[in-house]
Amino acid sequence: MDTKVGAVAAARDPVLAPVAPPAPRAPAPASQGPEPGAMRLVIERDSQTGDFVYKTVNRLTGEVVQQLPRAEVLRMRGLADYAAGTVFSADV
Repeated sequence: MDTKVGAVAAARDPVLAPVAPPAPRAPAPASQGPEPGAMRLVIERDSQTGDFVYKTVNRLTGEVVQQLPRAEVLRMRGLADYAAGTVFSADV
């Protein structure tokens, strides 16, 4: 039994439009900050006040990008004469 196979060129489907390759992504501007995957959340307990401190840390540099509550507020809470409203007063 002889099997004859002929070479056939693939024909383009006239119904489907050609697919363009995706455009290359431009690097993010430096003003937007590091990539989201480069950040991590660190939760610590302040030794003086016992409050939890939430820090956003850059994994690549180790830099603390944001801290809540701020270091100044923690320092004031540790003082003996600290009272609520010391930082902000709503009196008009």
